[in-house]
Amino acid sequence: MKLSVAKLISKHTKISEKQVNELIEVPPSSDLGDFAFPCFSLAQTFKKSPAEISKELKLKIEKSLPKEIEKTESKGPYLNFFVNKILLAEKTIAQILKEKDSYGKPKRSGKNKKIMIEFSQANTHKAFHVGHIRGTSLGESLSRILEFNSVKVIRANYQGDTGMHVAKWIWCYNKYHKKTPLKNDEAWIASIYVDSVKRLIENPNLEEDVNKINQKLEDRSDKFLNDLWRKTRKLSLDSFEKIYKQLNTHFDKYYFESEIESLGKNIAEQLLKKEIAVNSDGAVIMNLEKYGLGVWVLLRSDGTVLYSAKDLALAEIKFKDYKLDESLALFGIAQQLHSRQLEKTLELMNFKKWKDYKFMHFSEVRLPTGKMSSRTGENILYSDFLKELVVYARSQIKTRSPKISEKELEKRALIVSVAAIKYSMLKQDSHKTITFVKEDAMNFEGNTGPYLLYSYARAKSILRKIKKGKKEINKSKPKSLNESEKALITKLSEFSEIVASSLHQMNPSAIANYSFLLCQCFNEFYHNSPVLNSENESFRLELVKAFSQTIKNALNLLGIDVLEEM
Repeated sequence: MKLSVAKLISKHTKISEKQVNELIEVPPSSDLGDFAFPCFSLAQTFKKSPAEISKELKLKIEKSLPKEIEKTESKGPYLNFFVNKILLAEKTIAQILKEKDSYGKPKRSGKNKKIMIEFSQANTHKAFHVGHIRGTSLGESLSRILEFNSVKVIRANYQGDTGMHVAKWIWCYNKYHKKTPLKNDEAWIASIYVDSVKRLIENPNLEEDVNKINQKLEDRSDKFLNDLWRKTRKLSLDSFEKIYKQLNTHFDKYYFESEIESLGKNIAEQLLKKEIAVNSDGAVIMNLEKYGLGVWVLLRSDGTVLYSAKDLALAEIKFKDYKLDESLALFGIAQQLHSRQLEKTLELMNFKKWKDYKFMHFSEVRLPTGKMSSRTGENILYSDFLKELVVYARSQIKTRSPKISEKELEKRALIVSVAAIKYSMLKQDSHKTITFVKEDAMNFEGNTGPYLLYSYARAKSILRKIKKGKKEINKSKPKSLNESEKALITKLSEFSEIVASSLHQMNPSAIANYSFLLCQCFNEFYHNSPVLNSENESFRLELVKAFSQTIKNALNLLGIDVLEEM
């Protein structure tokens, strides 16, 4: 409806619809209408005061007012628009129930476009902790939003399965833990890495042993080390796959540093030959100081490859493998300088698609006690955290459904727990730091994932009662609407614009926050407008169906499964 208002104003002011759409506001009170257009920006063009322009624009528009707009009012510098809510309800509900899972989907937004989203990037031999969930949840949601807009998405995961962190793990296990059998356990794998860091801090002279192992792993010269690396790498990757399945995430392509390092070394050597890179005390570096980007080391002085050179190789491989229109890599905010150095180096080496190799940075997740770190072990392991959430979710569900079977209880508890985790990550703007308080995420009330699931389940409960009574939902129109009905209809009608905004900003938080507001409107309607056996029963049942479909679509874009019963 906002776009219809923008079109109407554009027609009578000669300002583009896009500009008008950006200026339109939602008044603080429904008494002032559904949309308000501030006329300040027209004052210079028309050489009149905003209040005069508002009055004149009202007279022009009212001569050809479409039936969707009930009336307009000039209030000082604002022109306010009042939407015909009964007509809006009829049109919105019909559209939702017709389009179902496609409701909110633009017709041709990203057709024929191919984008790779690289995300998650959990390193083997380290912990998958709560901080990793943010990048994984963000990447999956962005992928779904792009796919909903007809973009062909390739989900890629680039994992560090080689390098100094792996050498440290192998060194520590082999030297201090080799009597312990290898375990397919995320916490145990993480503990070996943490132990290696602590031991090296206590005795820095041991770094020389780690460097030797790193060289041997890179040149594949030691069969015993290679075998241990392969076995422990698989343990890490298997544990990650379980996590991705729980988080409703999958990948179309896995890239590994071990497969890319030789090409990375070759690219670094070629850049040195072409004098794009330089030799500095035996190391190969990109001197980017004149661009304000410092020094970027590609090869160490011992010839081993750093992840900077591997990233250059990855860029080349990505576009070669898939003939992409664009690649978007999601990095933590700490990698911002690295991204800029990578981008500038791709430009300097005349990489054809360097402008299409893009980055999105998300801020970190912290504990109430401070920053998390895989090095020190000061983090919350995903597996431990999930167990705590599941225990809490089980108790809440059991309270509501005492006779539930153990199998169904476990299934629901997992879905509720994952919803709590993912929603807590996605409702925040990606640039904002999250201080993760698990008690808040576990809350079944308020702005949380479980609250959204409960709202959906409540709607489905109403519709199940109709099926049991074998009633048919007819399509009679109401003569009037109460305030809670109007608010819910208005919110439902906004979904398409929210999806478009989320795509434009590449920010799922727009959909997450819309979902919460939509559920608030529905629960307000639920408490104030009895559905079954009411005078407007048929209309209200249609409205409940429209809500349940829309919130399901919104949660799907966030990568969150719904529950028919809570």
